[in-house]
Amino acid sequence: MVRDGAQGERWWSGTGRKVAIGREVRVREEGRAEAEVLWVRGTMQGMQHFDLCVIGSGTGNSLIDKRFRNRSVALVDGAERFGGTCLNAGCIPTKMFAHPADIAESARHAAALGIDTGPVTARWADIQARIFGRIDPITGSGERYRESNEHVTLFRHNARFVGPKVLAVGDEEITADAFVLAAGSRPRLPDIPGLDDPACAGRVHTSESIMRLPSLPESLVIVGGGSVAAEFAHVFAAFGTAVTLLHRGDRLLRLADEAVSARFTSLLSRRLTLRLGQSVTALDPVSGGVEVSTADPDEVEYSFIGEQVLFAMGRIPNSDTLDVAATGVAVDEDGRVVVDAHQRTNVEGIYALGDLSSPRQLKHVANHEARVVRHNLLHPDDLISSDHRFIPQAVFSGPQLAWVGRTEQDLREAGVRYVTATREYGDVAYGWAMEDTDHFVKVIADPDTGLLLGGHVIGPDAANLVQPLIQAMSFGQDARSLARGQYWIHPALAEVVENALLDLPLA
Repeated sequence: MVRDGAQGERWWSGTGRKVAIGREVRVREEGRAEAEVLWVRGTMQGMQHFDLCVIGSGTGNSLIDKRFRNRSVALVDGAERFGGTCLNAGCIPTKMFAHPADIAESARHAAALGIDTGPVTARWADIQARIFGRIDPITGSGERYRESNEHVTLFRHNARFVGPKVLAVGDEEITADAFVLAAGSRPRLPDIPGLDDPACAGRVHTSESIMRLPSLPESLVIVGGGSVAAEFAHVFAAFGTAVTLLHRGDRLLRLADEAVSARFTSLLSRRLTLRLGQSVTALDPVSGGVEVSTADPDEVEYSFIGEQVLFAMGRIPNSDTLDVAATGVAVDEDGRVVVDAHQRTNVEGIYALGDLSSPRQLKHVANHEARVVRHNLLHPDDLISSDHRFIPQAVFSGPQLAWVGRTEQDLREAGVRYVTATREYGDVAYGWAMEDTDHFVKVIADPDTGLLLGGHVIGPDAANLVQPLIQAMSFGQDARSLARGQYWIHPALAEVVENALLDLPLA
């Protein structure tokens, strides 16, 4: 083989054909078969080859740190905006909407505390400008940064596998020694008449478009009963939109503890029109909006009209758009890529993480899995495993919810012995200061060991109040030690967690 260029950027085979472009090389003897000169970035046929290919610019992008600077890396993402769902259409912008929504709701209820605020008006354009005026520049700078990395080649095209470790990207194909599948998920849409009607199209949204509406709608129909539906229902209701929430189940947030779910369903129903037991059957355009037709379990039909419609019915892993079967990667019945404890798929050298493979589609889960994948790529002889024992979840709605561990109904159905205790916010001094009569903390523990089995919070600061329960469960600290082994600031709201722990009827 012959080198051309001071830094070894171009290499030719003995036939004089260029086979690779890259910074690092493995010198091969002249005259070797063409199949043997497939290395860092290329083949005789012009197919680029990399040490590592990461598909997805969200959590997958953050995986590529300075420890990979001596490896050739392909980063592939054909999404409209670089940076993944969390940054552009998920965790971050939704919470930036939820915070002013919290303030608006607080202002409406300030009279109980002796504060008169007058009418509350949301300046939609200003709210959007604050949020996307920050997020969009981050998206752009993140993409430019990756383009500037000499060891990273950024492909801004959709991709799909066309063979074992062969990825079609745009008009070309690439290969790699190792792949990380981090292509995430997309919103689920129902297969119903009218969804593709051009007269409805501009008024029908998912979480990826609803936040960029040009103006605040006067009315909005939301279909769904999970965290996305709950958060957007809170946001738009707080901003003054007339919200109708349709859910096919008998309570919202079915993954939450029954007591929390029931309380949340009741509290949210005070702020909007909630209709349970409703399955959407069709969409039809009407003057100034969309008519949403539904049916209940008894096949009684209903209709609801909104200026805009939001479908928030969960998310689908993007394994099908990647056509992972073409490279031999297994998926389960829900389309999730199957991985082991080390985040490895059934194909050697292919890892997966985040929404593509995890049933818990949460950013902190993806971040944890990315750390595991990064370590295992760098240290293949010293693999570590993901720890999914105590995954917390929060819903930034009104009210806020957070939980970790098992629910009471889950333990009951599994026949596991447990004890519970519940404390209302209004039972502690700061709850009195808030005039809170709606919210509570619930803890569940093993009656013999005192180890926590679950922690559930509904109310202001729920996502922060649950954190000591997560820590205790993660490090094996029992409820009594957690309650009495440290100071709890008085009169902070965290005392409601302390008191709930002390109320547990332990041996």
